Amino acid sequence: MSEQLPARVKISPLARITGAFVYMFERLLPEPFVFAVLLTILTAVLALIFAPKNTAPEVLTGWYGGIFQIFPFAFQMVLILVTGYALTSSKPVSAALRALAAVPKTPRQAVALTVLVALATVTLNWGFGLIASAMFAREIAKRHRLDFAWLLAGAYSGFVMFPPGLSSSIALAQATPGSALNIVQKLTGQIIPLGQSLLVPFNYIPVLILFIVLPWLFSRMEPPEADMQPADQARLIAEDEVKPRVKASGLAGLLDNAWILNLLLVAAAFGYIGMQIAAHKFSLDVNSLILIFLALGLLLHWTPIAYVEAVNGAARITGSLLLQYPIYGGIMGMMTATGLAGVIAKWFIAFSTTRTLPFWGYISSIIISLFVPSGGGHWAVQGPFIVPAAVALHVNLAAAAQGVGYGEAVANMIQPFWALPLLAIAGIGMRRVMGFTVITFFVTLVVFGASLLLLV
Repeated sequence: MSEQLPARVKISPLARITGAFVYMFERLLPEPFVFAVLLTILTAVLALIFAPKNTAPEVLTGWYGGIFQIFPFAFQMVLILVTGYALTSSKPVSAALRALAAVPKTPRQAVALTVLVALATVTLNWGFGLIASAMFAREIAKRHRLDFAWLLAGAYSGFVMFPPGLSSSIALAQATPGSALNIVQKLTGQIIPLGQSLLVPFNYIPVLILFIVLPWLFSRMEPPEADMQPADQARLIAEDEVKPRVKASGLAGLLDNAWILNLLLVAAAFGYIGMQIAAHKFSLDVNSLILIFLALGLLLHWTPIAYVEAVNGAARITGSLLLQYPIYGGIMGMMTATGLAGVIAKWFIAFSTTRTLPFWGYISSIIISLFVPSGGGHWAVQGPFIVPAAVALHVNLAAAAQGVGYGEAVANMIQPFWALPLLAIAGIGMRRVMGFTVITFFVTLVVFGASLLLLV
């Protein structure tokens, strides 16, 4: 009797396509720091060729200024990562994440749920979603043997909901009178309420489509067993274990465990937020989110020493951010100081019509976002060119502004700037993850582009 051969595992066409991209990215894409340096060189060359201020002193001055201008933002990102990580490592939040991570029974279900969690949390607030989706992915990876890059790519793909979501920096700025980034008001005197930018068909229909399509797509990308690179579950579990500590004795020990000190800081934080809400001045920006993360973390860890240890555990993963954000600051500085970003924006505006301006603004935004991957900084560069063109062509200003935001969302799927906190939390490299998110790039490119062409 002949020996029975094992059944051949069926691999979906999408998984084959994704595998090809993963193979390519793993062999062609350098480490994030090297990628940022190469992008710096490319920006300098393009500025010297095409920018209005195309002299070496202008390029170097813009580069130097950008490096140090990004420091406040870089420190904000470190704090949001550290305080968010500390919050999610508390017993109540960890228990909730573990309970939710235990729901899916198969790797495909686990990845689909991770994408849904990322989409939902980023829609509510991008900072919260970026950290929460990464922490949830860690919990999933501890329970399921699956390709870790596939899982992390699903978690990062939720970040496409930043511009159309409730914490959209561009939409919020245009709805806030007197905002430094309210370019629409500065140039036209108009304010765009959130109802006209977020609660309209061209914004919520692509959101609904992506909530359905992306989880399904990722469930079909599962790599074959031979190509799978699962997470080191032992490492993840060991990193998240509460380490026994040497307790100080005497007065020092009492103060280390004085829960009243935590409560005083919590009361101060929520007292300030309450004052802002009462005065109708509260907005959930990066600073207020850090304050909320800090207060909730202090409350849930209960004692000062417990919170300090949680923060120490988070601080070990911030090194890549501290190294790379200044490099990107230099790139943004060159793009802005030399006028290169404006040149790119005007190229596309030149052949736009009333119907196509939001779309071509969106395409130009994708290109500019590869060099200026920051919502606020990006709009400050591109907005002064898009808004006057929209007024001249009688185009919906909200659609023109949101198109710039959509472009950044799509570009983020092939630009590692915003993935750095997530990759740091997971402890994984960029190359393989980007091989999966390139699929998200193509899908969202079509979905948002079609919305701007058909629904505006």
